Amino acid sequence: MDTGPVAQRMSEPIRRPRGRASPLVDGVGLWRERRRPAPAGPPGPALFLDRDGVVVVETGYLRRVEDVALAPGAATLIAACNRGGVPVIVVTNQAGVGRGLYDWAAFAAVQEAIAAALARHGAAWDMALACGYHPEGIGSFRRAGHPWRKPAPGMLLAAARVRPIDLARSWIIGDRATDLAAGRAAGLAGGVHIAGVEDGAAAAALATAGFAARRIASLRQIRRFGDLA
Repeated sequence: MDTGPVAQRMSEPIRRPRGRASPLVDGVGLWRERRRPAPAGPPGPALFLDRDGVVVVETGYLRRVEDVALAPGAATLIAACNRGGVPVIVVTNQAGVGRGLYDWAAFAAVQEAIAAALARHGAAWDMALACGYHPEGIGSFRRAGHPWRKPAPGMLLAAARVRPIDLARSWIIGDRATDLAAGRAAGLAGGVHIAGVEDGAAAAALATAGFAARRIASLRQIRRFGDLA
């Protein structure tokens, strides 16, 4: 039985400003936060980003605000999307929550630190979704094959249900093949793999006639959404 301090805090409510709904969609393992209102009008393309290793430097189970560091090129790309009216959607598996290494309150604090760092560069994500369920999770977090956990497309599809997003014209950027697999399963136009954690072979193998798969060395190589096409 998990009786450590983090495991005991997993069911505690997330501290949030008065009047703001809880970001926990199901009260346990699915997180959704909106930072910018959805625009009126027909659906348009969106940019989906993995968080660790894409928006921020990969540290391994990021759980402390003092360890937050924006990845090179992330703020520039996100700010360009903001100016161009392309919504930026962060989609992140959070195995650290599922495994009991940290709780949603710690995750929320890190999210705020990342948002503050981006804001200093005039950048902001529109929505962030996270899945804490994991095949080796503790207690209620132990779930295999959850539809929100990448490589499943659940987080991307959930975003498209609450925002006017044209998935067929959207792209995803990640540092793992599972990120691109989620994009392909959601019907996106393509995905970009950032080299580092994986060599990129598995990501490249996901390319089809309807899904483009690219590999880059650094996010600095993409300065605006138009560079993806």
